[in-house]
Amino acid sequence: MTATDQFEDDLLDLIFTNVDAPNIGDAAGLQNSAAPGSAQISLHTGTLLDTHTLTTQTEAAYTSYARETVARSAAGWTVAAGTVDNDAAITFTTATGGSETETDFGITLQATGDYLQIFGALTSSLAVSNGITPEFAIGDLDISIN
Repeated sequence: MTATDQFEDDLLDLIFTNVDAPNIGDAAGLQNSAAPGSAQISLHTGTLLDTHTLTTQTEAAYTSYARETVARSAAGWTVAAGTVDNDAAITFTTATGGSETETDFGITLQATGDYLQIFGALTSSLAVSNGITPEFAIGDLDISIN
């Protein structure tokens, strides 16, 4: 099954920029959220699968680690050609202890909990230890629907 680029863009816009997805159901389409909230970005030390939650696969645990949030808005994300990219750097807290290797990222659109909705492998693994600050530079977190 394949979706058109336009439909992929519409769904990604709804999910990441909180813009209505037109032409689905009635004339209004799928509506945006009254309170858009944020996407929570997590780092993981193992390969994520469709069956995982954020906690069934080891989430980063270096000292001072915390998930980062990005607003579900056009200020946080850009959608084009079936892909969404981060509009600003996503900078995690600097490690103040521990040592581990991050291999995957996860995204949840919930304010709390461990409901993993989107995930992927990092382009290259990242060794994190004291003094290292993990970051996705502007445009480096590429997400597509395939």
